[in-house]
Amino acid sequence: MKTIGRVDVADFPEMGLNHVPIKIDSGAYTSTIHCNKIKEFNNQLHCFFKIGRNRVEVVFDNYQTKTVVSSNGQKEERYLIKSNIILFERKYRINLTLSKRTSMRYPVLLGRKFLKGKFVVDVSKKDLSLNNK
Repeated sequence: MKTIGRVDVADFPEMGLNHVPIKIDSGAYTSTIHCNKIKEFNNQLHCFFKIGRNRVEVVFDNYQTKTVVSSNGQKEERYLIKSNIILFERKYRINLTLSKRTSMRYPVLLGRKFLKGKFVVDVSKKDLSLNNK
């Protein structure tokens, strides 16, 4: 298994999002990504992402909703999408819930469902994928 630090940077090629800051959160079950605006119509999910210099609209045909318990114990209904993430120059499939994370430092949290079997977390390290090139 690959060692990942507490924070890193990833690409989401299907969504046109590059060099996105991520935080590793082994306390969270699911992974989540910041989405500024979501509109559901014509059986499609229209998502507007503004992350760093990335400004894109992505349309998803396949999506669902999921009940997520936030860090403060509140239950919240969120959209769930499937995409690809590139870490350490390797592509992985990932499930992401969509959430407004405007006030958060990191627009993406990677939870333990994604990390399990792929990564060991070393909280004393950071940006290991950048140093791996």
